[in-house]
Amino acid sequence: MSSTKIKRALISVSDKTGVADFAKALASNGIEIYSTGGTRRHLEEAGVPVIDVADYTGFPEMMDGRVKTLHPKIFAGILCRHDMDSDLKSLSDHDIRTFELVVVNLYPFAETIARSGIQRHEAIEQIDIGGPSLVRAAAKNSAFTSIVSSPDQYGKVQAEIEADGCTTLATRSELMAAAFTHTADYDATIANYFQSQAAPDREEAFPSVVNLRLEKKCGLRYGENSHQAAALYSFQNRSEANLIDAKQLNGKELSYNNLLDLDSALSIVRGQPLPACSVIKHNNPCGAAVSETLVDAVRKGFAGDPVSAFGSVIGLNREIDSETAQFLAEGDFFVEAIVAPQFSREAVDILTTKPKWKKNVRLLQVGNLGEAVARHEYRYLVGGMLAQQADNLPDDTSSWTIPTKAQPDESMMEELKFGWSIVRFVKSNAISLSHDRALVGVGAGQMSRVDAVQIAIRKAGERSRGSILSSDAFFPFADSISLAAAAGIAAIIQPGGSMRDQEVIDACDEHDIPMVFAGNRHFRH
Repeated sequence: MSSTKIKRALISVSDKTGVADFAKALASNGIEIYSTGGTRRHLEEAGVPVIDVADYTGFPEMMDGRVKTLHPKIFAGILCRHDMDSDLKSLSDHDIRTFELVVVNLYPFAETIARSGIQRHEAIEQIDIGGPSLVRAAAKNSAFTSIVSSPDQYGKVQAEIEADGCTTLATRSELMAAAFTHTADYDATIANYFQSQAAPDREEAFPSVVNLRLEKKCGLRYGENSHQAAALYSFQNRSEANLIDAKQLNGKELSYNNLLDLDSALSIVRGQPLPACSVIKHNNPCGAAVSETLVDAVRKGFAGDPVSAFGSVIGLNREIDSETAQFLAEGDFFVEAIVAPQFSREAVDILTTKPKWKKNVRLLQVGNLGEAVARHEYRYLVGGMLAQQADNLPDDTSSWTIPTKAQPDESMMEELKFGWSIVRFVKSNAISLSHDRALVGVGAGQMSRVDAVQIAIRKAGERSRGSILSSDAFFPFADSISLAAAAGIAAIIQPGGSMRDQEVIDACDEHDIPMVFAGNRHFRH
């Protein structure tokens, strides 16, 4: 199929970046330009000769621009099949001109709803009607019509027109795919917004259709293993501090596993009121701590499991200062990546010049962490996805109960609160031991809860004496309590809810161990 020479272009854009220069190039190649409203005025002010669409159709714009291009003389000219005599006869019978090039991008709906305090009627007025119709019509007729839906496409299209007076079929096919992606994303954004407006409550039923709008951010070196290809995609309208928008200050590109671990590291420290550090290995914390100063939190965090911390990823919830950076630079350990709200200039200088691992360490600056706001989480299954409300709400400690005879004092309660805030980020079955608001032992991802208890105690060693034990779900049997007592555990926190709760309570009473029932579990599969 030979390409059709481009004689006319219809231009109507919201994003006017580069459009005047593109239109000038089209005009210099003998292409007639038709336009409407603000785009027409913009081109005229730039000295581009423009034919008003209203003058051509004989029908004026109306309803504050809601109706401009929705006219048979426009759509027939776009949709005409140039190799069909019947289509060409219809154009001749009704004095309709062909449009071989359509340049359209859509009203900024996503940008509008991203602004704080936006009203429903303001969002509604940013729903483009004519634009998507023009884009889809031109894309459907890509055998003859070129659809340019982004300023990024101007250069390639201009070069082909200047070379041959037309675009290639391969280019038109690429433009068609991009155009349908553009309108699909646009409609999904609108649908998601009004779904959320209709049911803003966190307890809403899940919608019958979920539109996940993801944009490729970059390719990754590989996935979990070197033989797996991988890429990073981002959600639209991201609000909380995140890795997608982080500024990388040093180091080679992030890997798939780095990103998973960094996300976990951020999740742990995000909600901590004091300076906090998390040390992540294989998506589980091998260390975590809070303290009055960041450097002390980091020191306590790395003391949790120094052997496992080799090659770890760490997360911090305060700006990294020179003292903290100096500790990291001088420590006898290897760090893959560090994520924090900010890095002081001195900290960056230290971390990129002093450690043995200075060249490759990734430094990720994410800005103010704030609270987690994600409403839903999604996980892939073969043939579909699971969706659930995100487990990111703070625990209501006022609802905790103490069923044992022994009662925790105020200091012990603070330690229990810390342990409970951390164990929710350990893969289930999860057991954590903490002392002085720092992890000293973790049992993660075990098929048996008693095995997780044994691992956590073994990891902690002598440090288990006087520590508190946190369990992400209830104890099905009292055997874990006997192990905890033998290791010198001072207090326990768990959700409760087992049919054998009384056996567990009795075991705690036998060993004079206070136990808190938190009332809700924190499985993390």
